[in-house]
Amino acid sequence: MKQYQILVIGGDGIGTEVTTWGKKILEEIGNLYQIHFTFDTALLGHAAIEATGTPLPEETLTKARQANAILFGAIGHPMYDNDPSLKVRPEQGLLGLRKALGLYTNIRPIKLFDELLNASSIKPEILKGADILFFRELTGDVYFGEKARRDDGNTAYDMMIYSKYEVERIAHKAFQAAQKRRKILHSVDKANVLESSRLWRETVNEVAKQYPDVQLHHQFIDSAAMLLIKSPRMFDVVLTGNLFGDILTDEASQIAGSMGMLASASIGDSTGFYEPIHGSAPDIAGKGIANPLASILSVALLLEHSLDMKAQGQSIVEAVDRTLKQGYRTIDIADENTPKSHILGTDAMGAKVTEILKQVVSDLW
Repeated sequence: MKQYQILVIGGDGIGTEVTTWGKKILEEIGNLYQIHFTFDTALLGHAAIEATGTPLPEETLTKARQANAILFGAIGHPMYDNDPSLKVRPEQGLLGLRKALGLYTNIRPIKLFDELLNASSIKPEILKGADILFFRELTGDVYFGEKARRDDGNTAYDMMIYSKYEVERIAHKAFQAAQKRRKILHSVDKANVLESSRLWRETVNEVAKQYPDVQLHHQFIDSAAMLLIKSPRMFDVVLTGNLFGDILTDEASQIAGSMGMLASASIGDSTGFYEPIHGSAPDIAGKGIANPLASILSVALLLEHSLDMKAQGQSIVEAVDRTLKQGYRTIDIADENTPKSHILGTDAMGAKVTEILKQVVSDLW
């Protein structure tokens, strides 16, 4: 039996709480499908700084390179938000790991479960049927461009920089995904203002010639942000850069009802990295109320993209769907119609999905 090595990095805040259930779901998949998973743990972010003085310890990097996939929780701590002058910051660990592993593509499915139509502040008739797949470039843009201060610290700049090959490689992945969906791709940029966006648009146009069956639409970031709320169903696959993708996918969390519902995959040519898109949420850390569903759904992406186990991943999505259909909610996705008996904490929700996952697999057999 083949053995798969999974590195679990809880990170900061609620990260450790939700990844506990991501790991347990993966263990249950192993039991149900007779798959042999082994697990290791590592530090990243604030937790790593506290323990080692660096946000990305060498040990973590070594373990990451040896793993078949990485399940991550969240990163960040209020002390860094309150003091922007700190030179060593948790986010440096995450950015460094992405760069070291060549994780240039961030895939974020925005899937709306019908049972959560009322969890969003957007009208249900606008939302129903929305299903968007974001491709966000991860290793370029202002996050990695030259940054500095001058004029005695009174002027600051961050360089937005892209090379053609960076745009090409993620564009191919986005077009290939579009071919398997509705064959519609929106590329989001700011080509009317930014030279880097003009290169982005030119390159996407060139790549598009290899995918004549896909409809390509270009959208400026400001209008895309507006249309994402006004007409979310017009989008299928969305391709964009690092900064714009970061903003748009957080905005799109409102389509799904909560950030606690959104999973993501960061992939390149080697080890994949899977995480919920929510932050470390220090205000609720340790209270046992964090939503574990995004971490659980991240495991579904892990199975599909890193281990080529789409059917097993889909069984997890089905288990989450059935859990919601039965009326179970965490506090962030509950509404006034949710019975108190069905508002679950982190552990109770994770246990409920695990229980229903067994039923899903049993039904398949």
